[in-house]
Amino acid sequence: MTDLEIVVFGVHSKPAKAILRAYFADVASRYYGRAATPAELDVAMTEDPSDVLQPPRGVFLLAREGTEPVGCAGVRLLEPGVAELKRMFVSADRRGRGIGARLLARAEDSARDLGANVVRLDTRHDLVEARSLYVRHGYREIPGYNDGPYAECWYERRIG
Repeated sequence: MTDLEIVVFGVHSKPAKAILRAYFADVASRYYGRAATPAELDVAMTEDPSDVLQPPRGVFLLAREGTEPVGCAGVRLLEPGVAELKRMFVSADRRGRGIGARLLARAEDSARDLGANVVRLDTRHDLVEARSLYVRHGYREIPGYNDGPYAECWYERRIG
């Protein structure tokens, strides 16, 4: 593996937009059971913007090898002491190499920097790799804390 770097990046930057589009393409295509069209991705990204993943109440992390974006994660404060993990993603061709675990650890550090001692997240049942990663890293399933249109499972971990 080439050197992996995880950096705070502007959510509206060109590299962030590219990896977020890859994230939406992956999760939408799994949901539809077919490749999502460019128009469907445009709608999904407009209906679920990533604007909350920027200061002062959020952060967007970009994982890159050289200049190539290979993953991302975002954190935002839901309320004092409670952060939410969003947009956790590793490119399919880079999975199984520990990038997800490194992104998750860095996202938790970012949540602490925002004053959180708990991290929550929601995901779908079919995103089994993500669910497995969260459980391996100490997240436990909790009752639903939001009514997101695609939220099917909710997790939480104390980080402080």
